[in-house]
Amino acid sequence: MAKGQKNQAQFIKITQIGSPIGRQTYQRDTLKGLKLNKLHRVSILADTPAIRGMINKVQHLVKTEQVDTK
Repeated sequence: MAKGQKNQAQFIKITQIGSPIGRQTYQRDTLKGLKLNKLHRVSILADTPAIRGMINKVQHLVKTEQVDTK
C-alpha cells in the first residue's frame, strides 16, 4: 500500500429497476447472485471485478451508485 493511502473498502449500491420475467435464465441467476429478487430492492456489495462483471451482464435491469464510506 502506498504511503498516505487509507485502507477503505469501496462499495456499490445496486438497485433493481427491471423485471426478470421473460429474461434468459443466466440473467435471473445473475440477479440472484447480486442478492436482488424484486423490483426496487437494494443491495450494497463490495466493489470487486466479479461484482462489476455481474452488473455488466444485467446493466439494463439495475442502477448502480458508489457508496461513500466516510
